[in-house]
Amino acid sequence: MSNLEHLAIPEPDSPSALDKARENPETYTLLEDVLLNKSGKVQLHDQFRALFTLKCLGNERSIDIIADGFSDPSALLRHELAYVLGQMGNPYAIPKLLKILEIKDEDPMVRHEAAEAMGAISDPSAIEILERYLDDPEKAVSETCELAIAKIKYDQEQKAEAPEVQSAYTSIDPAPPSTEESIEKLKEVYLNPKKHLFERYRAMFALRNIGTTEAVLALAEGFDDESALFRHEIAFVYGQMQHTASVPALIKVLTNAEEAPMVRHEAAEALGSIASPEVLPILQKFRADNVKVVADSCNVALDMYEYENSEQFQYTILPKGDKA
Repeated sequence: MSNLEHLAIPEPDSPSALDKARENPETYTLLEDVLLNKSGKVQLHDQFRALFTLKCLGNERSIDIIADGFSDPSALLRHELAYVLGQMGNPYAIPKLLKILEIKDEDPMVRHEAAEAMGAISDPSAIEILERYLDDPEKAVSETCELAIAKIKYDQEQKAEAPEVQSAYTSIDPAPPSTEESIEKLKEVYLNPKKHLFERYRAMFALRNIGTTEAVLALAEGFDDESALFRHEIAFVYGQMQHTASVPALIKVLTNAEEAPMVRHEAAEALGSIASPEVLPILQKFRADNVKVVADSCNVALDMYEYENSEQFQYTILPKGDKA
């Protein structure tokens, strides 16, 4: 998952700087050089900016460049690559994601993201692939495959019906938000480990869409759940919401050395996305954490913090002359 999603320049409805960039060969050369760190001197946060620019370009050439990035040594970047491929929604990426899911010694966080990306693309052909990993020894992977299968089946069932009302968030979520509007009723599902994970996620995203302080505090109660996957999703949702009421819970997660790295990493990015003054010293402190994915996330989050508190127009990299 990524809390950088809202920073990326949106797809335009008319000819624009992004349209010109798609037609400019220099665009792809620049982005490939940065994403793949061909000079050996590129900072991780600049690789992230290049990645989200490629996402905005949204074509198969971009997908090929993104997939080439899976050779990068950073698990954080590799997981982000998978996330972006899912958000692009193009079935062309499925074979590339399958290759990552098949690598048993790949970081579980990356494999989980590859499975989730298949759910985001929502092509029925992925169901058979995902079913192979329902008993994967890595719980985050098996749970994600279960979720992704449920989402694809749900999407197929909904095709003949009226489209759902869109929320303010542009991401393709692992589950559609529930239509329930009562916070108390949503909590009954959200906090119940006996409910199917897909239904609990639907309640989670409904609470996100409600967006009040009460909803934020209700979400925080989920951090006691035994599933690291579930806890990491809460942190992701907080990063989308950018509600300052979530900061204490996120700081508690990030500073807990016993918490799963995939959860701490997501909390760090969420704090960078919220970018309120009190998060800065926390991110600075943990940018040297002994868990690399957490340290890397804090460094990326500091770049997000700087962006959110700047006058930069877009969290992207485009060749000179292609910027708005």
